[in-house]
Amino acid sequence: MKRCLCLSVFATFLLASNAAFAAEECTKITATGHPQYPVIAYQDGDKIVGAAPALVETIAKQINVPLESKYTGTWEEAQQAAFDGKADMIFGLYYNDERAKYLDYVQPAFTFDDVAVFVVKGKDFPFTGKDDLIGKKGVTNQGESYGDEFDAFMKDKLDVARAPGIEAAFKDLLDGKADYLIAGYYPGIAEAAKEGLKDQVVALNQALLSQEMFVAFSKKSPCASLAAKFGQGITQLTTDDSYDNMLVQAEKDWESAQATRK
Repeated sequence: MKRCLCLSVFATFLLASNAAFAAEECTKITATGHPQYPVIAYQDGDKIVGAAPALVETIAKQINVPLESKYTGTWEEAQQAAFDGKADMIFGLYYNDERAKYLDYVQPAFTFDDVAVFVVKGKDFPFTGKDDLIGKKGVTNQGESYGDEFDAFMKDKLDVARAPGIEAAFKDLLDGKADYLIAGYYPGIAEAAKEGLKDQVVALNQALLSQEMFVAFSKKSPCASLAAKFGQGITQLTTDDSYDNMLVQAEKDWESAQATRK
Protein backbone atom coordinates (compact mmCIF):
# COMPACT_ATOMS: atom_id res chain seq x y z
CA MET A 1 0.00 0.00 0.00
CA LYS A 2 2.79 2.35 0.92
CA ARG A 3 4.59 1.46 -2.31
CA CYS A 4 1.48 2.27 -4.36
CA LEU A 5 1.09 5.56 -2.54
CA CYS A 6 4.75 6.46 -3.23
CA LEU A 7 4.37 5.56 -6.89
CA SER A 8 1.21 7.64 -7.08
CA VAL A 9 2.94 10.64 -5.50
CA PHE A 10 5.93 10.19 -7.81
CA ALA A 11 3.69 10.00 -10.88
CA THR A 12 1.85 13.14 -9.81
CA PHE A 13 5.17 14.94 -9.27
CA LEU A 14 6.45 13.79 -12.68
CA LEU A 15 3.31 14.99 -14.47
CA ALA A 16 3.50 18.34 -12.69
CA SER A 17 7.17 18.67 -13.59
CA ASN A 18 6.48 17.84 -17.23
CA ALA A 19 3.64 20.37 -17.32
CA ALA A 20 5.90 23.05 -15.85
CA PHE A 21 8.62 22.17 -18.35
CA ALA A 22 6.13 22.39 -21.24
CA ALA A 23 4.92 25.75 -19.98
CA GLU A 24 8.50 27.01 -19.95
CA GLU A 25 9.33 25.77 -23.43
CA CYS A 26 10.26 28.50 -25.93
CA THR A 27 7.71 28.35 -28.75
CA LYS A 28 8.17 31.90 -30.07
CA ILE A 29 10.67 34.71 -29.57
CA THR A 30 9.41 38.27 -29.19
CA ALA A 31 12.40 40.50 -29.91
CA THR A 32 12.85 44.24 -29.65
CA GLY A 33 15.56 46.85 -30.07
CA HIS A 34 16.45 50.50 -30.45
CA PRO A 35 13.82 52.42 -32.46
CA GLN A 36 16.31 55.11 -33.57
CA TYR A 37 19.61 53.39 -34.35
CA PRO A 38 19.78 53.05 -38.15
CA VAL A 39 20.98 51.05 -39.84
CA ILE A 40 21.50 48.58 -36.99
CA ALA A 41 17.88 48.94 -35.81
CA TYR A 42 15.02 51.38 -36.28
CA GLN A 43 11.24 51.57 -36.07
CA ASP A 44 9.09 50.74 -39.08
CA GLY A 45 5.45 50.84 -38.00
CA ASP A 46 4.95 48.29 -35.23
CA LYS A 47 8.22 46.51 -36.00
CA ILE A 48 11.93 47.06 -35.49
CA VAL A 49 13.86 46.53 -38.71
CA GLY A 50 17.50 46.84 -39.74
CA ALA A 51 20.63 44.71 -39.75
CA ALA A 52 20.30 43.42 -36.17
CA PRO A 53 16.73 42.13 -36.53
CA ALA A 54 17.70 40.61 -39.89
CA LEU A 55 20.52 38.77 -38.12
CA VAL A 56 18.38 37.29 -35.33
CA GLU A 57 15.53 36.46 -37.70
CA THR A 58 17.97 34.47 -39.86
CA ILE A 59 19.25 32.52 -36.86
CA ALA A 60 15.73 31.87 -35.59
CA LYS A 61 14.82 30.36 -38.98
CA GLN A 62 17.92 28.15 -38.85
CA ILE A 63 16.83 26.67 -35.51
CA ASN A 64 13.12 26.59 -36.43
CA VAL A 65 11.81 28.97 -33.77
CA PRO A 66 9.37 31.73 -34.85
CA LEU A 67 10.64 35.25 -34.12
CA GLU A 68 8.74 38.54 -34.16
CA SER A 69 10.71 41.80 -34.13
CA LYS A 70 8.43 44.19 -32.29
CA TYR A 71 8.46 47.93 -31.57
CA THR A 72 7.99 48.40 -27.82
CA GLY A 73 8.53 52.15 -27.50
CA THR A 74 11.60 54.26 -26.81
CA TRP A 75 15.00 52.68 -26.21
CA GLU A 76 14.41 53.04 -22.48
CA GLU A 77 11.01 51.32 -22.82
CA ALA A 78 12.52 48.54 -24.96
CA GLN A 79 14.99 47.77 -22.16
CA GLN A 80 12.14 47.83 -19.66
CA ALA A 81 10.24 45.30 -21.81
CA ALA A 82 13.23 42.95 -21.59
CA PHE A 83 13.53 43.60 -17.85
CA ASP A 84 9.85 42.73 -17.33
CA GLY A 85 10.02 39.68 -19.60
CA LYS A 86 7.50 41.16 -22.04
CA ALA A 87 10.23 40.86 -24.68
CA ASP A 88 12.23 37.62 -24.81
CA MET A 89 15.14 39.21 -26.63
CA ILE A 90 16.72 42.60 -27.11
CA PHE A 91 19.34 43.32 -29.77
CA GLY A 92 21.85 46.05 -30.51
CA LEU A 93 23.00 46.95 -27.00
CA TYR A 94 26.30 47.38 -25.18
CA TYR A 95 27.28 45.40 -22.12
CA ASN A 96 27.12 46.85 -18.65
CA ASP A 97 26.88 45.22 -15.22
CA GLU A 98 23.44 46.65 -14.47
CA ARG A 99 21.92 45.20 -17.63
CA ALA A 100 23.60 41.85 -16.98
CA LYS A 101 21.47 41.51 -13.83
CA TYR A 102 18.37 40.92 -15.94
CA LEU A 103 19.83 39.90 -19.32
CA ASP A 104 21.73 36.85 -20.55
CA TYR A 105 24.15 38.22 -23.14
CA VAL A 106 24.75 36.09 -26.22
CA GLN A 107 28.44 35.60 -26.97
CA PRO A 108 30.10 36.72 -29.14
CA ALA A 109 29.20 40.32 -29.96
CA PHE A 110 27.89 40.72 -33.50
CA THR A 111 29.65 44.01 -34.31
CA PHE A 112 31.76 46.87 -33.01
CA ASP A 113 30.04 50.24 -32.87
CA ASP A 114 31.81 53.60 -32.94
CA VAL A 115 30.44 56.30 -30.64
CA ALA A 116 30.98 59.87 -31.85
CA VAL A 117 30.92 63.39 -30.50
CA PHE A 118 28.71 65.67 -32.63
CA VAL A 119 28.95 69.46 -32.57
CA VAL A 120 27.45 72.39 -34.42
CA LYS A 121 29.58 73.27 -37.45
CA GLY A 122 31.94 76.08 -36.65
CA LYS A 123 31.82 75.27 -32.93
CA ASP A 124 34.15 72.30 -32.96
CA PHE A 125 36.95 72.08 -30.42
CA PRO A 126 40.23 70.17 -30.08
CA PHE A 127 39.33 66.58 -29.23
CA THR A 128 41.64 63.64 -28.64
CA GLY A 129 39.67 61.79 -25.97
CA LYS A 130 37.06 61.91 -23.23
CA ASP A 131 39.04 64.29 -21.00
CA ASP A 132 38.49 67.04 -23.57
CA LEU A 133 34.75 66.97 -22.73
CA ILE A 134 35.30 68.01 -19.12
CA GLY A 135 33.93 71.48 -18.41
CA LYS A 136 31.57 71.47 -21.41
CA LYS A 137 27.84 70.71 -21.54
CA GLY A 138 26.78 67.55 -23.32
CA VAL A 139 23.58 65.75 -24.24
CA THR A 140 22.71 62.17 -25.14
CA ASN A 141 19.64 59.99 -25.54
CA GLN A 142 17.71 58.63 -22.56
CA GLY A 143 18.46 54.98 -21.83
CA GLU A 144 21.85 54.95 -23.57
CA SER A 145 24.79 53.19 -21.93
CA TYR A 146 28.31 53.37 -23.30
CA GLY A 147 29.77 50.62 -21.11
CA ASP A 148 30.54 50.62 -17.40
CA GLU A 149 33.83 52.50 -17.69
CA PHE A 150 32.59 55.44 -19.73
CA ASP A 151 29.23 55.55 -17.92
CA ALA A 152 31.12 55.99 -14.64
CA PHE A 153 33.36 58.67 -16.19
CA MET A 154 30.32 60.48 -17.57
CA LYS A 155 28.59 60.42 -14.19
CA ASP A 156 31.64 61.55 -12.21
CA LYS A 157 33.39 63.95 -14.58
CA LEU A 158 30.98 65.20 -17.24
CA ASP A 159 27.87 67.36 -17.42
CA VAL A 160 25.64 65.37 -19.77
CA ALA A 161 21.86 65.84 -19.94
CA ARG A 162 19.46 63.15 -21.19
CA ALA A 163 17.02 63.96 -24.00
CA PRO A 164 13.92 61.92 -24.95
CA GLY A 165 15.30 60.71 -28.28
CA ILE A 166 18.15 61.60 -30.59
CA GLU A 167 15.99 64.12 -32.47
CA ALA A 168 15.45 66.04 -29.22
CA ALA A 169 19.17 65.74 -28.44
CA PHE A 170 20.08 67.36 -31.77
CA LYS A 171 17.58 70.14 -31.04
CA ASP A 172 19.29 70.83 -27.70
CA LEU A 173 22.62 70.95 -29.49
CA LEU A 174 21.39 73.40 -32.12
CA ASP A 175 19.59 75.52 -29.52
CA GLY A 176 22.85 75.97 -27.64
CA LYS A 177 21.76 74.00 -24.59
CA ALA A 178 24.69 71.65 -25.16
CA ASP A 179 28.18 72.03 -26.59
CA TYR A 180 28.29 68.47 -27.86
CA LEU A 181 26.11 65.42 -28.42
CA ILE A 182 27.13 61.82 -27.77
CA ALA A 183 25.62 59.22 -30.12
CA GLY A 184 26.50 56.23 -32.19
CA TYR A 185 28.26 57.47 -35.31
CA TYR A 186 25.96 55.88 -37.91
CA PRO A 187 22.61 56.62 -36.25
CA GLY A 188 23.84 60.16 -35.54
CA ILE A 189 24.70 60.70 -39.20
CA ALA A 190 21.42 59.09 -40.28
CA GLU A 191 19.35 61.27 -37.94
CA ALA A 192 21.16 64.42 -39.08
CA ALA A 193 20.40 63.52 -42.70
CA LYS A 194 16.75 62.75 -41.92
CA GLU A 195 16.27 66.09 -40.15
CA GLY A 196 18.11 68.05 -42.85
CA LEU A 197 20.97 68.93 -40.50
CA LYS A 198 23.94 67.59 -42.46
CA ASP A 199 25.12 71.14 -43.18
CA GLN A 200 24.66 72.25 -39.56
CA VAL A 201 26.30 69.52 -37.48
CA VAL A 202 29.47 67.48 -37.77
CA ALA A 203 31.06 64.52 -35.99
CA LEU A 204 34.50 65.23 -34.57
CA ASN A 205 37.18 63.22 -36.37
CA GLN A 206 38.27 61.16 -33.37
CA ALA A 207 35.80 58.51 -32.18
CA LEU A 208 34.92 58.83 -28.51
CA LEU A 209 35.03 55.05 -28.09
CA SER A 210 34.25 51.78 -29.86
CA GLN A 211 32.04 49.25 -28.12
CA GLU A 212 30.96 45.68 -28.73
CA MET A 213 27.28 45.35 -29.60
CA PHE A 214 25.31 42.33 -28.45
CA VAL A 215 22.09 40.36 -28.60
CA ALA A 216 20.68 39.38 -25.18
CA PHE A 217 17.81 37.35 -23.74
CA SER A 218 15.64 38.39 -20.83
CA LYS A 219 16.40 36.17 -17.83
CA LYS A 220 12.62 35.91 -17.36
CA SER A 221 12.19 34.28 -20.77
CA PRO A 222 12.20 30.52 -21.39
CA CYS A 223 13.92 31.36 -24.68
CA ALA A 224 17.12 32.26 -22.81
CA SER A 225 17.98 28.55 -23.13
CA LEU A 226 18.66 29.27 -26.83
CA ALA A 227 21.56 31.66 -26.11
CA ALA A 228 24.23 29.13 -27.07
CA LYS A 229 22.53 28.34 -30.40
CA PHE A 230 22.25 32.04 -31.18
CA GLY A 231 25.92 32.43 -30.31
CA GLN A 232 26.78 29.75 -32.86
CA GLY A 233 24.62 31.49 -35.45
CA ILE A 234 26.23 34.87 -34.79
CA THR A 235 29.70 33.35 -35.15
CA GLN A 236 28.75 31.81 -38.50
CA LEU A 237 26.96 34.83 -39.97
CA THR A 238 29.60 37.37 -38.92
CA THR A 239 32.48 35.36 -40.35
CA ASP A 240 31.01 34.38 -43.74
CA ASP A 241 30.09 37.96 -44.83
CA SER A 242 26.35 37.35 -44.30
CA TYR A 243 26.02 40.07 -41.67
CA ASP A 244 27.98 42.52 -43.83
CA ASN A 245 25.46 41.90 -46.60
CA MET A 246 22.63 42.51 -44.13
CA LEU A 247 24.18 45.87 -43.25
CA VAL A 248 24.37 46.84 -46.92
CA GLN A 249 20.73 45.86 -47.47
CA ALA A 250 19.63 47.67 -44.30
CA GLU A 251 21.34 50.84 -45.51
CA LYS A 252 19.53 50.59 -48.87
CA ASP A 253 16.20 50.01 -47.11
CA TRP A 254 16.77 52.99 -44.78
CA GLU A 255 17.67 55.32 -47.65
CA SER A 256 14.66 54.13 -49.65
CA ALA A 257 12.34 54.70 -46.68
CA GLN A 258 13.67 58.24 -46.18
CA ALA A 259 13.28 59.04 -49.90
CA THR A 260 9.65 57.84 -49.76
CA ARG A 261 8.88 60.18 -46.87
CA LYS A 262 10.19 63.27 -48.66
